[in-house]
Amino acid sequence: MAETAVIVGDAHLSDATQDVAGAFHRFLQAIPRPGDHLLIIGDLFDFWFEYRTVIPRYAFSTLAALASVRDRGVRLTVVGGNHDRWGGPFWERDVGATFHRFRTDLDLAGHRAHVAHGDGLGADGVVPRLVRAVAHRPITSAVVRALHPDLAIWIISRFSRRLAVSTRRQTELDRAARAQARVAREWLAARADVQLLVLGHTHCPTIEAVDTRRWYLNPGAWQTGRCYAVVTEEGPALHRFE
Repeated sequence: MAETAVIVGDAHLSDATQDVAGAFHRFLQAIPRPGDHLLIIGDLFDFWFEYRTVIPRYAFSTLAALASVRDRGVRLTVVGGNHDRWGGPFWERDVGATFHRFRTDLDLAGHRAHVAHGDGLGADGVVPRLVRAVAHRPITSAVVRALHPDLAIWIISRFSRRLAVSTRRQTELDRAARAQARVAREWLAARADVQLLVLGHTHCPTIEAVDTRRWYLNPGAWQTGRCYAVVTEEGPALHRFE
C-alpha cells in the first residue's frame, strides 16, 4: 500500500501569531501518522538562514516538533521557499528531513510528482523577481553570514514583511493565483511523465485536474487558513485543520 503524503506550506511561523504557530504544532502531533510522508513546500518560516553554529530562537519549538514527527516514523521532506531557501545539512543532520533548496521530483502516494515552492514561475511581479535574483547570488549569502545573526535577522525580516504575499490586496492575490494555474497547466502539458505538480506561494488552495489522474495542486497557506493537502492513491484532497 502506497504511503499517504501530507503537504503543507506557507506557514511563515517566525512572523505568525501564537495561535497560528500553536495550531501548527498541534497539527504535527495529530495529522502525520507513522508511515506517512510529510512534505513542507516552503516558507515554513518568514526568514531562515542556516548559520554554521546557531539557529534563530523563534524556530526552536517548530524544529523540535518536526524532529519528533520524524522520530515517530514519518518521512520528512522540506523544499525551500522564497523566504527560507537558505538551508543546508542542518535539516538532515539535526531534524531528520531531506532538504531541497528549489525543487524536486518525488513519488507521492504512488504518483510521480514535481514539487516546488512556486515563486519564479511567472506569477510574480518585477520586484519579487529582482529580489529573487539578488538573494540567490553566493555573494549575498556571504554577506548575510558575515553579519551578526541578530542584525541579519532583524534587517531581512523587516524587508521580507514588506514583500509578503499576505500583505497584498485580494485582487492581486487572485491574479497571481490565476497566473500560477496557467503556468502549471503549461508545465504539465510539457511534462507528460509527471502526474502531479505541487506548488505553493500564492496562498490559494487549488486542485485542478488537467487530464485523467493528472493534477495541479496548491495546498494553500497554513498562515491564513490552516490549510493543508493529503495525497493518497486516489489523488489529492484539500483540508483545513480544526
